[in-house]
Amino acid sequence: MPTRRLFLASGAALSLTALPVLSQGADRPNPMPEELRQALERDPTAPVLGNPDGDITLTEFFDYNCPFCRKMMPVIQRLISADPQLRVVYREVPVFGEGSDFAARASLASLQQGKYWQFHAALMGMKDRAAEASVMRVARRVGLDEAKLREDMEAQPVIRHIATSMELAEHMGLMGTPTFIAGDEALFGEISLSEMQDLIARARATLG
Repeated sequence: MPTRRLFLASGAALSLTALPVLSQGADRPNPMPEELRQALERDPTAPVLGNPDGDITLTEFFDYNCPFCRKMMPVIQRLISADPQLRVVYREVPVFGEGSDFAARASLASLQQGKYWQFHAALMGMKDRAAEASVMRVARRVGLDEAKLREDMEAQPVIRHIATSMELAEHMGLMGTPTFIAGDEALFGEISLSEMQDLIARARATLG
């Protein structure tokens, strides 16, 4: 899968309302509006890995049925291990059908049982396609209460997280999954560890 670099448009929208386009004379040629950055990075419904108080945030848009998202899981784990100041925000965008939507809702619901990270890693490590039966097999394997999980899958924070993530992806014109955003820049596709580290370094230099 080719790597594509995207620079985020300052005219991106939230809730279908246009955000102000910043001056071309700004220090950065196409800076991200602060409202958009807050929506991406500070959504209380979004799971966070790494250092929750880190000095830079990487946001990943992903789908459990995306093969390149699965391939990127160990890269992100190595990135976090190598950078104690990195904060990683996960945004679920289930674009590969009903199985993806079921997996996304189940993983977000697992936050209520304190097992998101175990469940997330297990889902990413599956050889099977994510579907209701395979997702629930993984849920039982990691020790989740199935009845509670199904109940929590219908909770408003879960529904809101997915709706907001899909809206953000659409209005930023993201190309698909996985997409990684840091600073004012996004990378799409299967990315090497060194490329990810360069993205983080550029974001730190930009936002300094």
